Amino acid sequence: MKTDASLRPPARHRGATVGWWLSDGTKPERGDAAIASAVRQVGAPAQLVQDNGQTAAAGGGTVVFSETAPDGDVLPLAGYVPALPPELLGDAAFRDTHRLRYAYVGGAMANGISSEAMVVAMARAGMLGFFGAAGLSLDRVEAAIDRIQQEVGDLPYGFNLIHTPNEPRIESGVADLYLRRGVRLVSASAYLDLTHPLVRYRVSGIHRDTRGRIVTPNRVIAKVSRTEVARKFLSPPPSEMLQELVRNKLITQDEATLASKVPVAGDLTAEADSGGHTDNRPACTLVPTMMALADEIQAERAYEESPRVGAAGGVSTPESTAAAFAMGAAYVLTGSVNQACVEAGTSAAVREMLCKAREADITMAPAADMFEMGVKVQVLKWGTMFAVRARTLYDLYRTYASVAEIPESQRAILERDFFRCTLAEAWAKTRAYFAIRDPEQVTRAERDPKHRMALVFRAYLGQSSDWANTGDPSRRADYQIWCGPAMGAFNEWVRGSFLESPEHRDVVTVGLNLLVGAGVVTRAAWMRACGVSLPMCARRFAPQQRAELAALFACA
Repeated sequence: MKTDASLRPPARHRGATVGWWLSDGTKPERGDAAIASAVRQVGAPAQLVQDNGQTAAAGGGTVVFSETAPDGDVLPLAGYVPALPPELLGDAAFRDTHRLRYAYVGGAMANGISSEAMVVAMARAGMLGFFGAAGLSLDRVEAAIDRIQQEVGDLPYGFNLIHTPNEPRIESGVADLYLRRGVRLVSASAYLDLTHPLVRYRVSGIHRDTRGRIVTPNRVIAKVSRTEVARKFLSPPPSEMLQELVRNKLITQDEATLASKVPVAGDLTAEADSGGHTDNRPACTLVPTMMALADEIQAERAYEESPRVGAAGGVSTPESTAAAFAMGAAYVLTGSVNQACVEAGTSAAVREMLCKAREADITMAPAADMFEMGVKVQVLKWGTMFAVRARTLYDLYRTYASVAEIPESQRAILERDFFRCTLAEAWAKTRAYFAIRDPEQVTRAERDPKHRMALVFRAYLGQSSDWANTGDPSRRADYQIWCGPAMGAFNEWVRGSFLESPEHRDVVTVGLNLLVGAGVVTRAAWMRACGVSLPMCARRFAPQQRAELAALFACA
């Protein structure tokens, strides 16, 4: 059977040379180890040549891209890739805007799991970390601000601002605190719609500089999984919301006017299948969709600074990190893998459990902050009964109008296994908590028995995270540990390496391994695109110690 000539691959993909390597006296090195070493040295170009019919790695010399061989001691060039140090991955504008060395972000895990230590370590390494303020009291959040601002100085850092539809006063109080304390960057998460506190934070202090450019002192990186929510963040704040803020004297008319010319979020994180709040979306479809939406809105609005899109969810190996950047992500954001690091504000017991997790050891469970709405979070199911018990509580909430209607047999189980006290005592404790945190919730609960039941059930869900963070051994079966499949993939990748043990995992070492590894994987893909068949050891990247990593991109 004859083959259409138009379907045949170009000659260079059938083994023909792509250029020439002119030696400077050095000799090429043959063997799989030499080829793998050349690909791994991301701080220098990788040059593979054909030497007596064998592929070899050539160092130094001069590369000439031409069909005709130049004069001198030359060898056919089989493949060439440029240097790709981790500083070049992602969007340069993102790095410049946030004054980062790397386009690498540590996501804000609630209840201080993304701790002060984590934020400080990442800031000092040229990465961006967000403190997990969600679920914490204002005093606790302000204490974190004190420590982080003192330790990082002028280095970049951020704090979480989470949507709390059931407790709007909390969200407003956190936004006010950030404005008062000069927190200039927030990660806006779990938003279903824009809120007045979020918009007020974004537009406060907006002005034009001496060159007439709009300056927004407060920046927002939104984390979203739905295009309808993304569109709201990529658009200017609604005019009616701005005018209401003006009428309430929370912003000025000048600020409202300028706010109509900037997006609510300058950066948008496309959150795929992740730990915590998630829609379990695949990154390979979500990220391009969000990027197309950002381009569409930029073409329509012509902002002075184009919004950027980053990738989160499933980023935990060199391959997944490289894939995110290959899709065009301006930055990558990690979460689950950081929770297993030594800086995480959780217990040694949780870190140990996370280090044993596999990709299938996760499940969905009702969320504490949006319990009544049926919103779910992704959690670890291995070693804990939290997900099963949380679903039981939600089913009871949907079925009955009050605690009093729950059958006695079921009430006995709740009191024995879930609350370890009577439901009346559980309500008394819950009431005392909300009397301080949000008194309006108590007032409503006294009128509405179903809302009272919801608060009691939410108390269990909320405390389950605290029990995990403190490592309460008596409550191990109730640990709520936010976790996505990325954790299992990471554990498989590091198996047999120094990173297999939780005490050796720190956020910077993990981050640098992912970034350098992504550079290696990307360069291997480029080399294969030149028609070179690489050995397996050149296509894979194993975890390296910090000093070894630095040596790989020191040439850049």
